[in-house]
Amino acid sequence: DCNVSVGSIFSVYRRTSSTSEAATVKDILRPGTDIVVAGYCMYGAATELVVTFGQALPGVQRFALDPAFGEFVFVSDMAMDPGGGKKIFSCNEGNSLSWDQPILQFVEHCKDTGYAARYVGSMVSDVHRTLLYGGIYLYPADKKSTKGKLRVLYEGFPMAMITEQAGGVASTGLLLGKVGRILEVMPENIHDRCPIIMGGERDVNKVLDLYKSLDQSKL
Repeated sequence: DCNVSVGSIFSVYRRTSSTSEAATVKDILRPGTDIVVAGYCMYGAATELVVTFGQALPGVQRFALDPAFGEFVFVSDMAMDPGGGKKIFSCNEGNSLSWDQPILQFVEHCKDTGYAARYVGSMVSDVHRTLLYGGIYLYPADKKSTKGKLRVLYEGFPMAMITEQAGGVASTGLLLGKVGRILEVMPENIHDRCPIIMGGERDVNKVLDLYKSLDQSKL
């Protein structure tokens, strides 16, 4: 109703079950490292398709729908600025009372060092901007949602693969007592959730360093 830009996220696996029978849920309950294609289509002022073929064709490609021809036209390769790009942080600060200390510290660091706050609330829009301009997108676990809110299979995995192929980093932050790579999460159910921290190395690594410092302080 509010007409904000939204999108469709997808990924493709090679099936492991017999092709002579119907596919099973086991074909997709696998880590994100098994994905062969990932992408999203964003519907806004323009309709854009962003896709990666992973190791088969490294990198991320961006296409825009040309309504005159009814076809998607190649726009550019998408590669994140190795230096981190613009100083932008994107998160729902309405959840801040439930965040853990490293996330709180990082967001305060952003505010103290002149970062701009940008948050649409549509994952496709927020990640798309992060890929183009730099910065970081966060939807961490918190006291209310200890496994995060976003779904592993159809939000976390595809966007993590795209982010990594564009030169960024995609981490779970703290998930079940460990900090790890989103693509290495092992889903047990179709609708499993995981925390999301993704973007340029400069900012994601800052968050990961804060988690490491927290671990050291407990020793």
